[in-house]
Amino acid sequence: MVNENQPSSIYVISAHPNWRDSRANRQLHTTATTTAGVSVCDLYETYPDYAIEVQAEQAKLEAAQLVVLMHPIQWYSMPALLKLWVDEVLSYGWAYGRGASALKGKDLWLVASTGGAESPYHLQGYNRYFFDAFLPPYEQTAALCGMRFLPPMVLHGAHSAPAALVAEHVSTFRERLQTYPHWPELDDLADCVACEVPEQDRPAGEH
Repeated sequence: MVNENQPSSIYVISAHPNWRDSRANRQLHTTATTTAGVSVCDLYETYPDYAIEVQAEQAKLEAAQLVVLMHPIQWYSMPALLKLWVDEVLSYGWAYGRGASALKGKDLWLVASTGGAESPYHLQGYNRYFFDAFLPPYEQTAALCGMRFLPPMVLHGAHSAPAALVAEHVSTFRERLQTYPHWPELDDLADCVACEVPEQDRPAGEH
């Protein structure tokens, strides 16, 4: 397993409340921890008390070029501890806002799974929207921090997907980690649009 305390060009935040019982995320987690050049934070194991070490996390982000959010979709969003991580680690004055440039020019990649199939993510399905409709919070988080939001890698129907399909998904994930940043589609991916936050939009004294 890659030492979490060593700088790496890829930092994976693995956020599954119980990934050991997961068909897909367990294999993705194992793949990430055994791939050279990748540092992995098992978020729920590292911070079981939800007391996130902000400076330590920021140091890992500064050392990385690619930041990977890897998690199951829960209630159309990210797990609770990952949301807290975003709230505390991506702080004003460091990740975004006046003078903040710690993450500028880096890449953010979402690797997610859904328990249900892809077909209900449709205007006529019980989820009522295509899956892409739930991505703007991730995209805007990247934009606010000056990061590029890479095309997400999503496995639908993780609870019931054939073992061969899960294995193929995991294999693609490994190949992506091993070949970053030499992904053909990145050549045509535009740089992130700058999102400046006026100081008057922040509470006085907040940094």
